[in-house]
Amino acid sequence: MKRVRYDKVLALLLVVLVLGGALLFASAAFGLLARGADHMTSVAFNHLVLGVGVGIVCLLIATQIDYRALRKYAPHLFVLSLIATAAVFIPQLGFEHGGGRRWLSIFGFTVQPAEALKLGAILIAASYFALIRTKIEDIRYGLGGLLAILALPAAILIAQPDMGTLGVIVLSVLGVFFAAGARWRDLFVMVALGITAIAILAMLRPYVLDRITVFFDPSHAPQTSGYQIQQSLIAIGSGGFFGRGFGQGVQKFTYLPEPMGDSIFAVAGEELGFVGGVTIIGLFLAFALRGFSIAARAPDPFGALLAIGISVYLVSEAFINIAAMLGIAPLTGIPLTFVSQGGTAMLVALASAGILLNISRHSPRG
Repeated sequence: MKRVRYDKVLALLLVVLVLGGALLFASAAFGLLARGADHMTSVAFNHLVLGVGVGIVCLLIATQIDYRALRKYAPHLFVLSLIATAAVFIPQLGFEHGGGRRWLSIFGFTVQPAEALKLGAILIAASYFALIRTKIEDIRYGLGGLLAILALPAAILIAQPDMGTLGVIVLSVLGVFFAAGARWRDLFVMVALGITAIAILAMLRPYVLDRITVFFDPSHAPQTSGYQIQQSLIAIGSGGFFGRGFGQGVQKFTYLPEPMGDSIFAVAGEELGFVGGVTIIGLFLAFALRGFSIAARAPDPFGALLAIGISVYLVSEAFINIAAMLGIAPLTGIPLTFVSQGGTAMLVALASAGILLNISRHSPRG
């Protein structure tokens, strides 16, 4: 019987990212402790125990269950993730924080169900486009199917609002769509629809317009909407080439908002410098390339499209976060994959990586 093996390069990259992320999280946590934060125990428990600990268990389970079984249940998982994401609007169950209603409170624990919707959308997209790949150039099956998959997630996430998660879902599903053989015509249509949607949201949601304005002019409203990017750029700039040294950053102790969350790359930039920042970017780039390599060697179209979708999801999320901290993309509030605070985000990311490893297990070696 032929011995099956997981992709060792991807597994090594994953270990480095998760362990390195835990160290950065610990360093950033000291900054909030020094500020006198009174919720550090629950935050650390949620991230390290529920996120990393339970996430690793989910990763190990995902590596053992044949990914092809997910195809049968993709519609059910997608619908369940939609229902869970919409449940945040149920009184006494969902709650609002920081201007968005995105969380559920279950037995004293908080979860963000939209994280599961990322994986649910990728599963249904991979299943659908693998099924109709010979008809994908037909606008009814190709572009029509794409819009049908995105319609409900878009409606729910705009209502919350959670534009960052919606952006990651759109990018991931688009990655699956074009890997399945979609035409460039469809890309231009989606770009036009995206620009139109952003313009409408900017008129209807003032905070969207504020973020766009800050993106084009980082000096805009330095004490309000532009505060986070200002402090992030100060932190990264003060790190220089080699950084102040691990744990030696000062911005996390003072003015940097969300040092364990959105801004954790700024903490890394200050403490590890240009070299450390480039290393983090290089690790995610290598992760993407390895994920695409697994997709190219997948034994069936569903596995190939699923590997593409998961790779785009995990890496685009990281690159959007990093770009926002560098001022080359609007702030979105999405985490730095495998690093930022967030138990649900970490759990789903690790489970998704486990599926990617499972696909590699069934692929020819290369």
